[in-house]
Amino acid sequence: MKTITKYLASIILIVSIAMANAQETTSTNNNSEKIEILKALKEKIRTEEREFLKEEVEAINTRFETNEIKEAEANRLKKEVAKNRALNIENRLAIVDNKIALLERNSDVSMVSNDEDDVFTFRIGRRENDGDGFIYFGAKRYDKPRKYDRRTTSDMVLAFGLNNAIVEGESFDESPYKIGGSRFFEIGWAWKTRVFENSNFLRLKYGYSFQINGLKPKDNMYFVQDGNETMLEEFPSELKKAKLSISNLVFPVHFEFGPSKRIDRDTYFRYSTSNQFKIGIGGYTGFNIGTRQKLKYSMDGEKVKDKIKRSFNATGLVYGLSGYIAFDDTALYVKYDLSAIFEDQAIKQNNISVGVRFDMD
Repeated sequence: MKTITKYLASIILIVSIAMANAQETTSTNNNSEKIEILKALKEKIRTEEREFLKEEVEAINTRFETNEIKEAEANRLKKEVAKNRALNIENRLAIVDNKIALLERNSDVSMVSNDEDDVFTFRIGRRENDGDGFIYFGAKRYDKPRKYDRRTTSDMVLAFGLNNAIVEGESFDESPYKIGGSRFFEIGWAWKTRVFENSNFLRLKYGYSFQINGLKPKDNMYFVQDGNETMLEEFPSELKKAKLSISNLVFPVHFEFGPSKRIDRDTYFRYSTSNQFKIGIGGYTGFNIGTRQKLKYSMDGEKVKDKIKRSFNATGLVYGLSGYIAFDDTALYVKYDLSAIFEDQAIKQNNISVGVRFDMD
């Protein structure tokens, strides 16, 4: 599912940019100005490649200083990256020289790109199996060398499953809400930071999520708000559907435990948790951003759909505990609201959710 989502998002992005670029054209009739721009570009290319080389050499020196590689290996790698950058300069300058020759030879050429680095490049997937989910679409000049050690990554979070409530003084079997019909949905973004410098066993995962907790009452009941009191009452006719949706914006924080694989490359390294077990323990806090009840029923032979947007005394400040047990990107996910569903009620109800969670890193 993670791969499909990334591909779809990337295709949409490509199509959108292509359509936008199709609307714009730039032209100039002054070839001499273009030639001057291209000549200036040649120095820019040299400077850029030297900066890239400097970053790569610094990464190699870091590996040597931390005793990951011997001096002979460090020298070999430096010579290799220096050779690659020299070839890059040679090839890129040749492209610019060819453009200059084209402009000098054809006075009626109306449009030639000023910078071959403005050509867009696109890659998707994992770079050289380094364990990093990677999508890049943009100008080549921004596609820079990888950072030697990246302690923080980010990913999209998607979760859904069954929802219900634990009612004070009652067993879970006596819940007034349908077990199969009450569901939850969550989507958000999370950052993951390695806690220790030389170990990836413990990670701190934090971010924000949009949650919708749905409750479907049993026995033809629906929610009624009477001042500061929210209660269930029997609907005067037969209900085809009754559902209360409570939407929250929350900020989860989890400590994530689990093994990972270290993958070393010449100029960088990464920790990968692909195909590994993970355990996340933590909680969340946030606030209610909307509450709505949907009712479907028939009246005088006509189908009626009511959407009632009220507070229903839903708790404004929400907080709770959550955790997950995962393999690779897929997890069994549980969350429990320590805050009550409704404020200042005689009988306290707390929301509980169980489902699946996908962390698409």
